[in-house]
Amino acid sequence: MKNITLGLLIVSLMATSCDDRLDVKPHQSIDQTTALSTEKDVVVTLIGAYDGLQEEGTYGGDFMTISELMGNTDDILFTGTFDGLSDIFKLQTVATNENALRTWRYAYATINRANNVLSAVDKVTSSEEERARVEGEARFIRASMYFELVRFYAKTWDDGDNAANAGVPLVLEPTTEVTSEDYRARNSVAEVYEQIMTDLTIAEDLLPKSNGIFANKTAAAAVISRVKLTQGVNGATADQKTALGEARDAANRAIDYGTSELEEDFESLWYTYIDNGGENPSEYIFSMKVTPQDGYNAINQYFGVATDIEGTNGRADCKITNSHLTKYEDGDVRGEFFVVVGGRNYTQKHLDNYGNVLVVRLAEMYLTRAEANFRLGTDVGADPVDDLNVIRERAGLDPVGSISNVSAILNERYLELAFEGSHLHDAKRTRGAVSGVAWNDERLILPIPQRERDTNENLVQNDGY
Repeated sequence: MKNITLGLLIVSLMATSCDDRLDVKPHQSIDQTTALSTEKDVVVTLIGAYDGLQEEGTYGGDFMTISELMGNTDDILFTGTFDGLSDIFKLQTVATNENALRTWRYAYATINRANNVLSAVDKVTSSEEERARVEGEARFIRASMYFELVRFYAKTWDDGDNAANAGVPLVLEPTTEVTSEDYRARNSVAEVYEQIMTDLTIAEDLLPKSNGIFANKTAAAAVISRVKLTQGVNGATADQKTALGEARDAANRAIDYGTSELEEDFESLWYTYIDNGGENPSEYIFSMKVTPQDGYNAINQYFGVATDIEGTNGRADCKITNSHLTKYEDGDVRGEFFVVVGGRNYTQKHLDNYGNVLVVRLAEMYLTRAEANFRLGTDVGADPVDDLNVIRERAGLDPVGSISNVSAILNERYLELAFEGSHLHDAKRTRGAVSGVAWNDERLILPIPQRERDTNENLVQNDGY
């Protein structure tokens, strides 16, 4: 299963030819007709797609880290020595940025693995349920990667003409060898979002409610809610109102499926390996499993720090500013969920060296439903104030009697989801400033990696690079 780039093909070919005495090709280099001839092959390839999700450059932590770091000098002091992340934090990213390249390549490699599964899903013949599960998971993985790619490498939704703005290339068939046809131009933002929703809608229909650590109906609905909340912006137009309604309904489904439940204590959401032996809290909807033998937690690497709690570690690159701590109300347990090491503040969310990497949890769905209901003047699932108070009371705060402005919900979202990967995307969709930089500043979009453009001249670069 090779990436769409010529560079990755060359690396793969070198890896398989550097020693002729080894006649066993690695799995990712086996011809598709050989590798995907049985149901077992397809299922193994699907596990390989999940392995791609676990990579450092994707849901292994970089997606979340980049979102939190990009221009976020209000909350974070980044002191790390990695030039790629340092430049992203300072909004001095260049087209050769190593993190921008790694995220792009790993995401497309994962998409190609999902494409391989989808191309051979008819080989799954043990049952209709098994075939539906396999297809649903592959579509969920592909859609999730395209959603992250279009959020990072293109203008946000409704920043100009969605049909004209360049998104990312849509590759929906397996790439087994690179030819001129694989040098794709960028599809429009509108086209990418349409494909994301096609995959996620089918995935939610096909996936089971319960599916172990893998994607299920709740996960698909949760990502749909994110997509539609992005498209809903602030509900100023008829199309945005429609999207907000769909975000609300998807969040409501994610809650009603009942496969995830809010934890009673905010603190119990973390330390999944140290305290839970690797088991997720009931509130987690989707996450990346990490063990001492497998998986990677990049957000721990950058946000974590060694403390007197056994099992904590990290590079201590991301210090939390004092100004961030002042944003919590008195008595808010979330404002106390920090640790001081060497006179600097660190969030406790990412101290666990082998903690599972959280992608989405149920509290976000309550906040999404509250926001969409409030903006639309509806009460689908619950009154907005009730959803808001569920989150506030869990944090140890008094409930509010009413909501006079959407900023109350947005502020609760900001505090509840701090340092979990939503910072940049929420700022863009709500049209807020990012450390004094406008939401649509070209520096808040990652460059198309120069190495990809050197190979594929059809990839138009983003403005500013």
